[in-house]
Amino acid sequence: MKFISNNIYHIYNQGNNRQKVFFDDRDYLIFLAIYKKIFLAIADTIAWCLMPNHFHFMIYTDERCNKEIKQGGIVIDPITNGIRKLLSGYARIFNNNNGRSGSLFRQKTKAKCLSDIKANPSNISCVQDYYVNCFYYIHQNPLRAKLVTRLEDWNFSSFKDYAGFRNGSICKKELAKMYCLYSPDTFLKQSYELIPEEIIKYLK
Repeated sequence: MKFISNNIYHIYNQGNNRQKVFFDDRDYLIFLAIYKKIFLAIADTIAWCLMPNHFHFMIYTDERCNKEIKQGGIVIDPITNGIRKLLSGYARIFNNNNGRSGSLFRQKTKAKCLSDIKANPSNISCVQDYYVNCFYYIHQNPLRAKLVTRLEDWNFSSFKDYAGFRNGSICKKELAKMYCLYSPDTFLKQSYELIPEEIIKYLK
């Protein structure tokens, strides 16, 4: 898909056949380092979560995504190009470290424009605010997957940054306050109020 400025997107992908793409802490940190190197220059990140076999990012696009990049015989936007570089760069390192070859992630990365959902809710019910729901859904992933019983125990998401347990440099908290109604006073409580499945299906 083509990414357009002044929109919020939920971006996610998983390993081929749902295989693991992160085996240990080193893998998570390598992926995050590549993400930061690429994405901090082309978009603003609102939330993120890395899981053993998939990842989620919630980003805000601004005028930086209007730039056109020539890739072979096609022209793409910086976000699309950034996703390509992130996945191929990480897969190359992962394959080298694990003595494997071939593709690691599913061929097509999913990107849901939440701004479109919010602006066109005619056939969607039960949802007050997709930005808020996506924000908390992303952070709830480790709990929903039963990887932890407390979100505080999962290191590889932006939960700890918003909860005040860590001072990460990836997310723009002012955007979370503006679009996701983030408040340090209510974040912990809301994080444990699981988003219903009937809402989640519209976030994907």
